[in-house]
Amino acid sequence: MSLLESLVNVIVGYSIAVLTQYAIFPWFGIESTFGEHLAIGAIFTGVSLVRSYLLRRVFNVYTIKR
Repeated sequence: MSLLESLVNVIVGYSIAVLTQYAIFPWFGIESTFGEHLAIGAIFTGVSLVRSYLLRRVFNVYTIKR
């Protein structure tokens, strides 16, 4: 169930990010195609996954040493 939860979390987060970009970018004069929004969302999702993984590893090391 943890894997399913993680997958759903990533999918929902990615979808919210793309929809937010689609709505917010025009406010700042940024014109992007829907495909570009999907690519930008994928990049930020990838960065978020790496960040989350690295922080989890740091906290695991801290917990083990304690």
